[in-house]
Amino acid sequence: MNLGPVGLAFVLTVLLIVGIPGGGQLRALGWWPTLILSMLAGSAYKAAGGPFRIVPDFVGSLISTARGVVPGLTMPALAFGLAIVILFKKLNTRQVGLLGIVFWYVAAGAGGSWSYVSDAVANLGVNVS
Repeated sequence: MNLGPVGLAFVLTVLLIVGIPGGGQLRALGWWPTLILSMLAGSAYKAAGGPFRIVPDFVGSLISTARGVVPGLTMPALAFGLAIVILFKKLNTRQVGLLGIVFWYVAAGAGGSWSYVSDAVANLGVNVS
């Protein structure tokens, strides 16, 4: 079965939208699965392009705004700050899902060890599709 990047982006989007609140035969997605799936979704959005390009463009504008408000703010600092928020702030799974997508883009642009995380997620996304 080959979903392709667009199919993977679609399936992960549906899974996050329906799986976070739960209520069906399966339990709602937990914190860690939501974070991992949101990072995979971010990777799939970037690869899929087309209508899924809205998400990378929106996150890119958020990053540009943050860097404009705080001159000299680096991508590694943004990635580390997001990781701190995700790990230490009490967030519901919907918030974790949204921040996971944003974190993936910041980590991809940060270089160094952060890019290893994003590269691993991107490789996983390619292998799954």
